[in-house]
Amino acid sequence: MTIADLTTPALLVDAEALTANLADMAAALPGPRCRPHVKAHKTTALAKLQAAHHPGFTVATIREAEGMVAAGLGDDLLLANEVLDARRLGALLGSGDARITLAIDSDATLAAAVAGGVREVVIDVNVGLPRCGVAPEKAGALADAARAAGLAVRGVMGYEGHLMLVPDPAEKAKYTEECMAKLLAAHADVGGELISGGGTGTYAANTWVNEVQAGSYALMDTAYTGAGLPFRQALTVLATVISVSDGYAVADTGLKSLGMDHGNPTIPGAQVWFCSDEHTTFAPEEPVTVGDRIRVLPAHIDPTVALHERMHLVQGPGVDADVIETWAVDLRGW
Repeated sequence: MTIADLTTPALLVDAEALTANLADMAAALPGPRCRPHVKAHKTTALAKLQAAHHPGFTVATIREAEGMVAAGLGDDLLLANEVLDARRLGALLGSGDARITLAIDSDATLAAAVAGGVREVVIDVNVGLPRCGVAPEKAGALADAARAAGLAVRGVMGYEGHLMLVPDPAEKAKYTEECMAKLLAAHADVGGELISGGGTGTYAANTWVNEVQAGSYALMDTAYTGAGLPFRQALTVLATVISVSDGYAVADTGLKSLGMDHGNPTIPGAQVWFCSDEHTTFAPEEPVTVGDRIRVLPAHIDPTVALHERMHLVQGPGVDADVIETWAVDLRGW
């Protein structure tokens, strides 16, 4: 099969670029220095390739944890998100096939962990991104409460997500250091072996954590490549030109198949005008005809992948590229 045989829109993963990205991250952050975040691709077949380089994984949802355990990848999972009903996690732990550590940032999330049968937690610390996380000065008290409730506290995590797309390396390093000073202060009060944080955008700048929760590096998107990250664009959305008018054309991919929170997608050799539900309107530099296949580069990988049921691993350029394998995006849903 070649990509000409696929129904569009379809997710394509360039096998050469993916292999290079995995190898480059393994060289930069070997073994446990990287804890890949599967929320970026939601695909256990891809996670199995990452497992050849890194022993543990980060997940964002209970569904992702369940899927990873079912795929035999549950030896060390960190659910880096707050959960108010942890009973499904307790069921996974009761099977004896998983080790799952849960992030907590309040008495309520601590109580949920205990009630759900979770045994290990990390203290989620607010390091500057206004999202989840306890204030650094309150982290020690929460850790003490967790231990008093019978839980093991493995350490701390903090996500400097607001710095991921800062383009200037010196500026990124400066602000990352400020964020990590808060995390290290919390860790001094909490203890434990884990100081977890970071992501693809700060994987090189964040030298203070002992594991980086990077996810997007495997597939990449235009937001990260535009910020100067060295990894290759491995994922594209294959689309078909369905209409051509004077000065513009329309392809059959749009809001329902592209993550748009980081802006419009990119089409090489064209200017994207706008996206609607099922369409992307663009002005090509060279004439196109109805039926042409094009590759569309999404601006944000995570929500793009979550809109698709499968991705196709391909080899070769253009519309004659061979489909090597088709992987289910099997960690979708809740």
